[in-house]
Amino acid sequence: VNEFPHDPKAFTQGLLHHDGFLYEGTGGWGSSSLRRVELETGRVVQEIKLPDTYFAEGLTLWRDRLIQLTWTSGIAFVYDLKTFERVGSFPYAGEGWGLTHDAEHLIMSDGSSTLQRLDPDTYQVTERVSVFDRRAPLPWINELEYVNGQLWANIFGQDRIARIDPLSGDVLSWLDFAGRFAPHRKLSPSAVMNGIAFDANSGRIFVTGKLW
Repeated sequence: VNEFPHDPKAFTQGLLHHDGFLYEGTGGWGSSSLRRVELETGRVVQEIKLPDTYFAEGLTLWRDRLIQLTWTSGIAFVYDLKTFERVGSFPYAGEGWGLTHDAEHLIMSDGSSTLQRLDPDTYQVTERVSVFDRRAPLPWINELEYVNGQLWANIFGQDRIARIDPLSGDVLSWLDFAGRFAPHRKLSPSAVMNGIAFDANSGRIFVTGKLW
């Protein structure tokens, strides 16, 4: 129903909406960042760069803290929402891909068909949930967003979003965007669909991709 400008150099890994702004984590070695973005213009109004040794991944907001994963470094960074000051970090096993939360837990993907629930205070894994689509494991689960009791998930390299029951791990339905974003994907072979943000106040959902 609408399109908004977006930095075509942003390798989008994590996306969320809060108080009228998009918060975006971008990836890449030497180009990873955390940003506050003006929705209507695409203008980056606040940004910090990660050290070149980190490839940033999923992003979520828990209370007044932004939490950002890294791909292969096994560490997540915690930032103050307003200042972007780094106020903490925590380790985790395996790769970090997507990150969101429900009312009680952080929910993390690692590129496999398994999701992990983490305690938002201790950051310890409390549960693992296997995701199935018609009884077949669903791999390549990437960026995540919690939308009205469902987990919405980008599947790496695909122009579709899975809507997942967060308790059972069953895929409830698919949103198929095949062909809708072909002009954007011509920019680069890496310009795959990635990034889902939910504005709970208005019910709007925003989607984008890497380098769109």
